[in-house]
Amino acid sequence: MKRVAKPPPVDPLPAPDQPPPVPAKPPPDHRKRAVAGMIGIDLVLPFAIYYGLRLAGADPWLALMLGAVGPLVRIAVTTARSRRIDRLGVFTLSILAIGTAVGMFSADPRLLLARESWLTALIGFWILISLAGQRPVLFQATIAVMPTDATAQWEHDWDTNPFFRKVFRIMTLAWGLAFILDAGARVIMAYTLPIDVVPLASIGLLLAMLFAIVYGTKFYAGRRLAANES
Repeated sequence: MKRVAKPPPVDPLPAPDQPPPVPAKPPPDHRKRAVAGMIGIDLVLPFAIYYGLRLAGADPWLALMLGAVGPLVRIAVTTARSRRIDRLGVFTLSILAIGTAVGMFSADPRLLLARESWLTALIGFWILISLAGQRPVLFQATIAVMPTDATAQWEHDWDTNPFFRKVFRIMTLAWGLAFILDAGARVIMAYTLPIDVVPLASIGLLLAMLFAIVYGTKFYAGRRLAANES
């Protein structure tokens, strides 16, 4: 008797109400490396270029102008790889373009030093303006570097827990005000400190501000959320 070949197994169709699979987020380590690379190029490299050129005898104005090369290269490489420029790239490029234009019309290095305050001030106002939206930018930036399971829990808490939303909005307010205060301090430093001290002081100010605001808001949120659950 001739055998009849069995038909190949067919995968069952998903239930009509079953949601489509959600693509996995990029690994947190990859995102953290990208953020670390951006910080290194946008902050550390201009710092190194400035003091390297100053040790070589370059004028402060020239050293400050050439310090913008690092961020420009990063934006160009990122755009070439992804074939698009993101909002952060547009934002950074706009600040660099305005600062470069100002430098071309003024030989005052202190004005170039003060231009860093524009970036932190705009970031501060951007953070504050995001409070008017559905989710503040601080929440979006935080879950972007979190594991998928933790992200799902935070999104659930945001949707269902009004106290969680209140705490995060207060944290966002603190971050926005911190960046605006940082901008004011940078202007004061640019016009009062010795020129060659300002870049070093600016890095120190940024690190101190980030340390204070990160750990201060984490402590605040931990205490408030723990008290609310008890």
